[in-house]
Amino acid sequence: MSETFAMKVLGRATGKKVSEGEIVFVEPDFVLTHDNSAAIIDKFESTVPGGKVRYPDRIAIVLDHVVPAATSRNAAGHRQVRKFVREQGISNFFDVGVGVCHQVMPEMGLVLPGSIVLGSDSHTCTYGAFNAFATGIDRTEAAGLWITGRTWLRVPATINIELTGAFAGGVSAKDLILTIIGDVGSGGANYKAVEFNGPAVGGLRMSDRMTMANMGIEMGAKIAAFPSNIRTGEYFRNLDIPITGAVWSDHDAIYERTMEYDLSDVVPVVAKPHKVDNVVPVADLKGIGIDQVFLGTCTNGRLEDLKAAADILRGHTIASGVRLIVGPASRNEFLKADRQGIIAELVSAGAVMLPPGCGPCLGAHQGVLAPGEKCLSTANRNFRGRMGEKDAEIYLASPETAAASALTGRITDPREVAK
Repeated sequence: MSETFAMKVLGRATGKKVSEGEIVFVEPDFVLTHDNSAAIIDKFESTVPGGKVRYPDRIAIVLDHVVPAATSRNAAGHRQVRKFVREQGISNFFDVGVGVCHQVMPEMGLVLPGSIVLGSDSHTCTYGAFNAFATGIDRTEAAGLWITGRTWLRVPATINIELTGAFAGGVSAKDLILTIIGDVGSGGANYKAVEFNGPAVGGLRMSDRMTMANMGIEMGAKIAAFPSNIRTGEYFRNLDIPITGAVWSDHDAIYERTMEYDLSDVVPVVAKPHKVDNVVPVADLKGIGIDQVFLGTCTNGRLEDLKAAADILRGHTIASGVRLIVGPASRNEFLKADRQGIIAELVSAGAVMLPPGCGPCLGAHQGVLAPGEKCLSTANRNFRGRMGEKDAEIYLASPETAAASALTGRITDPREVAK
């Protein structure tokens, strides 16, 4: 008893009860890599020339960061990955156009409650939305896992975030997680597990949970996890996958600290340049002009996000001089939105649609910024130079705030547009 989610998952993986701070060795259920697989392949092949990966059925590779290839170097990397996948017999390979890895993995049923997923991307923590222990690793660690199938982890202490109430109109999960990050700080949860609990969790859609878990790393969290509940079960029933390994913290689990948030108190917020924890109410930035709005990414590129924006844009066109770029998180999300007429509404409002993928989030292509430009983005990071230009400014906000701002050409509270 008195065990947290992290202790239970890691304890089950090691076959014994574990303690906070203990080093444990585990074999993850899945190891995820993306475009950086090319560099990982180089490490793998230089270490074990002609060797085979230990568990090909536990490896997933998704090409998503620079898709379609923006340069011949990108194209060569993609070709190298495709060749490696064929040679190694890796079946869980998702080529250009399937979507962003953090959307594709759960869509394909590769992330399950209680599972352990390690990925060569810092936002692997997204899968905590599905009650998984998921965290990022570097390329060398990924190569090592391809070779050995196991690695070590330290059992993290846990911060409990209790959620009550319900969102008011114009407010969403992105506003909540940005508010939390603003309070905790960018390093306030370093190597901690963050659990989201409380009665309000039942009202959060899976897309909301993905947005929140995705940004756990922005406060330094090792993992960010939600309990499995009715909505989790519905998600996996739609995939025809039974849930057998869900994990819940004990009612008397010992947390490092507990923070409480009433969702009805949350207001639309923005993370100002150049730090994700530089969070203020949208009202404080009212009137700041913007050049570009980016709606999408693994943080906010799902059907619910696209619909929230379309609901605001419907019957209108974006402001003159503003570019609205939309990148669906996956092909599946794009098709769902298209069937509902959402894509047509966004395009009619003036949006430029990108293929499913990371788009300009990492500053490689498809909407990078010019010096001095300002972008309001639904992505997860606003570091200097993140979107390709160190002298540009990136503001992070919700899909609702993004759509409202695209309409007016300046940072705008979505509640004002709704009026």
